[in-house]
Amino acid sequence: MNLNERLNALRAEREAADPFAPTVPRIPTEPVSPESPENASPAVESAERAVDDVQQPLFKAPATPKAPQARPVGSVDPLAAVKEKAAEELFGRIGSRLNDPAMTEEQLHVLARAELAEIVAGEQLALSTAERNRLIDDIGADVLGYGPLEPLLADPSVSEIMVNRFDRLYVERNGRLQETPHRFTGEPQLRRVIERIVARVGRRIDESSPLVDARLDDGSRVNAIIPPLAVDGASLTIRKFAGTPYTVNDLIGFGSLTREVATVLDAAVRAKLNILVSGGTGTGKTTLLNVLSAFIPGDERIITIEDAVELQLQQEHVVRLESRPPNIEGRGEITIRDLVRNSLRMRPDRIVVGEVRGAESLDMLQAMNTGHEGSISTLHANSPRDAISRMETLVLMAGMELPLRAIREQISSAIDIIVQISRHKDGVRRITSVTEVHGMEGEVITLQDAFSFDYSAGYDEDGRLKGRIEATGVRPRFAERIADHGISLPMSLFQVVPREMLGEIR
Repeated sequence: MNLNERLNALRAEREAADPFAPTVPRIPTEPVSPESPENASPAVESAERAVDDVQQPLFKAPATPKAPQARPVGSVDPLAAVKEKAAEELFGRIGSRLNDPAMTEEQLHVLARAELAEIVAGEQLALSTAERNRLIDDIGADVLGYGPLEPLLADPSVSEIMVNRFDRLYVERNGRLQETPHRFTGEPQLRRVIERIVARVGRRIDESSPLVDARLDDGSRVNAIIPPLAVDGASLTIRKFAGTPYTVNDLIGFGSLTREVATVLDAAVRAKLNILVSGGTGTGKTTLLNVLSAFIPGDERIITIEDAVELQLQQEHVVRLESRPPNIEGRGEITIRDLVRNSLRMRPDRIVVGEVRGAESLDMLQAMNTGHEGSISTLHANSPRDAISRMETLVLMAGMELPLRAIREQISSAIDIIVQISRHKDGVRRITSVTEVHGMEGEVITLQDAFSFDYSAGYDEDGRLKGRIEATGVRPRFAERIADHGISLPMSLFQVVPREMLGEIR
């Protein structure tokens, strides 16, 4: 095989293996007379250099969601410098119009793509039309979208995205953490993405305000923190929300709860019992709150109060309120407590607080005790007893200097049910107890489990927890209140199921 034939064969092999390989012109396969290396003609030397070019590709195609292994962890995008330069030039051309309220997103994308086409053409890169369009799309995603986060946000198997720094991206899939091959080109690109996210919800992030809670258009929760607080560089955490909210049947299918527990919680919500969802970070409290809120009848007026809007209620008569941080002068802050107080003047049938974490807990307890029944909220705690203790601490933060017994009496009379949810080693979030708040005995709030999780079954060969939440055999007092609302609950729901029958139920 002569040199020309060898070149064309290598080119064909390269194109088959990598469709993004740079185009090398074919050389006519005419006989070439043998010559010694020192007497090689310029044409032969040029052909040999072309062979070397084929063997050393200019760049690899960037990783896609379907094949993230295309770029190994720790590797560097060969076109990173070109993308960064093009992005900087695009910012120089249209930077002032990125947040122009007069332009729609579609108009902004059309303008940016036209400018990018000129910028890429000016680079005179040896790229095919398809490769050039791919490069323009990548740069457009960096400037107008979320850069390397785009494929992760589009991946339905990813539930959480964690950016430790620009070159360290992790995701959670099926409750397990894993590093991804996706990378930001550098700290400036990561900072641009963060600023774009927070600007869309009217928030800001800079050295004077270096941390922020925000949300994406689909409701996904975003937390960002930058230097000087983040020592190794900006950090970003995104907790994704499902495009379609989970239903109670979804949670039953996931193993998060049983149909018996779902039936009792459905009745409790419709009977206007006050419910507190307790759990640690990332245990699915907001998801469960969404499901419980779906049990609220459609003819009731619902007021939701959150730090960043996350709840996805499907009823029509819903008013959503969101707190506001202070502006750059330190003024204009609207807290959750302010919104809870204001909601009492809005004629609510239900008040749903995304999470109580401060002095607003006192106002919520007072609302529950003064005719606003059926309220639902979440709280960070590791057990129902811890939830009571944390609620006492939060009420003390209100600065009212109430005696501890008075606080406990408020809690015991306001809250009817505590639903505890946990994330187990197998990555599944499960309700581990449904606990009734009985009242006061002396100085102590008494609790009684109606359902509790049985851990005795252990784990199967795949590492999945085999236990389930079961009735304790105690009929709760709230069953009578549910019956007073004309809702019947079979007594069998609260009876202990013999262990030999669990296999049939499972």
